[in-house]
Amino acid sequence: MHNNSSLEPAAWTLLRRGYGWDQLRRDLGAGLTVAVVALPLSMALAIASGAAPEKGLHTAIVAGFLISVLGGSRVQIGGPTGAFIPVVFAVIQEHGYDGLLLATLIASVLLVIASFARLGSLMRFMPQPVITGFTAGIAVIIFISQIKDLLGLEIAQLPAEFGPKMMALADALPSVHWPTVSLAVATLIAIILMRRLLPRWPAFLIAVIAAALACALLPFSLDTIQTRFGDVPSSMPSLALPTVDLAQIIRVLPAAFTIAFLAGLESLMSAAVADGMIGEKHRPNAELMAQGVANAASAAIGGLPATGAVARTATNVRAGAVTPVAGVIHALLILLGMSFFAPLLGYIPLAALAAVLLVVAWNMSEHEEFRHLLRAPVGDRWVLLVSFGLTVAVDLTLAIEVGMVMAAFLFMHRMAFAVEMDAIEPQSADDSTFDFPDQRELLPEGIVAFQIQGPLFFGAASRLQDVPRLYPQAPPVFILRMSSVPMIDASGAHALRGFLGHWHRAGTNVIISGLKPSLKLLLTQMRIAESPGDLRFVDDFDHALTLARDLMDRT
Repeated sequence: MHNNSSLEPAAWTLLRRGYGWDQLRRDLGAGLTVAVVALPLSMALAIASGAAPEKGLHTAIVAGFLISVLGGSRVQIGGPTGAFIPVVFAVIQEHGYDGLLLATLIASVLLVIASFARLGSLMRFMPQPVITGFTAGIAVIIFISQIKDLLGLEIAQLPAEFGPKMMALADALPSVHWPTVSLAVATLIAIILMRRLLPRWPAFLIAVIAAALACALLPFSLDTIQTRFGDVPSSMPSLALPTVDLAQIIRVLPAAFTIAFLAGLESLMSAAVADGMIGEKHRPNAELMAQGVANAASAAIGGLPATGAVARTATNVRAGAVTPVAGVIHALLILLGMSFFAPLLGYIPLAALAAVLLVVAWNMSEHEEFRHLLRAPVGDRWVLLVSFGLTVAVDLTLAIEVGMVMAAFLFMHRMAFAVEMDAIEPQSADDSTFDFPDQRELLPEGIVAFQIQGPLFFGAASRLQDVPRLYPQAPPVFILRMSSVPMIDASGAHALRGFLGHWHRAGTNVIISGLKPSLKLLLTQMRIAESPGDLRFVDDFDHALTLARDLMDRT
């Protein structure tokens, strides 16, 4: 695909090239494979988020269809994902389900705006320690959220906050229901064994069906979808737009930003993973547009927030998908499954779905990447651990904000010390080399030369202001060599103005050599221009030396 900034969906481009029977055959197989994975998983994700199981199915159908039709990746699979579990759970607890729908609608508008603003490419600047930290933190939250159903604990309402939630779980531990634990462990072992020994088999679906049969045959009373949520409806819901008022919009706005950020980030991460598997390049802005439209449609039917799902997308690729038609087929097959098997879905035990989510949490944890980053420089380790800790114990939004700020300060600190500012010292007469090997001339008496290597930005600006202190006796001529400066920001320009002002007051002529034309224009726009007797610009260091000698001769 060409022009990665385009908003044109990948499906439209590919179908214009032609679509044959061989492609349809491969997409049918892939769509079926992903559908059997997504059917139980969508319900499990909805339940873990504090919603009814059918909400997950409706989201997988509507959002999955639209993300495939409108998205910028040829193999992306969309739907509810584990990353949204803590966010959705907290929003429902605080603002109710109507508040979640409103937040999702606002998030969809933000995603569409981001696509038109071509912000898709900016997602690649997210630091890896922040991504890994909050992803691993979400995995821990998913695990904690499933302890109740894994152990069959008697808890009326599990709190959303970490501290109260852990206290509620601890208080309820005496109510462990061992038949529930046994079924959950058996389901988990079955999934792990099938994924290792029979990787082509739909482990989630088979294990959940087996657990439902066991639940029906065993003489124990276990919690099922039906006992907790009632019958699963077999038809799609009608439009259910939330009530919109300004006060409620203001209340849910922070949640909307979080949903938009997560939907954009995870979808682009998933598309990037798919790119590596199929050797293609997705269109990030088209992907954001698709996420916006899909989330609006999902909210309009009372569904959950949706995004690209890494695991289901990878499954789609491994199953042989070649075009977005596979994602469309996956959504239609989930619709058919819900229409024909809805009465049977109610018999699925919640312990089995909790086991499914334990596997999802383990896959999300990125434990290998987490351990790898623990061997990184100490600054990166702190960013990782703080992002992880805040995600688990406080709030996902705060974790991302603090992680990004820490990563930004870490980057500035490193960049500030990466900028080199060194004096060019004259050597003895029998050794005409400078500290910089590309210069072989002697500095005349009374001339000081200094070289800056690296960007002159706010992190390094203070170092330039400290340079005059190195010269208590002001030299007649000061050469500032800037051929290795790729960028100057406003703080750097401000520091340079102060630097020049010092030498102006001292009566020193300043010569700047090798400055790039674009940076010279920038300085001119910021009122730093040539002035005979104060500041001169020359093309290179040789010309600077010649001019310096002329100025010395005049004095």
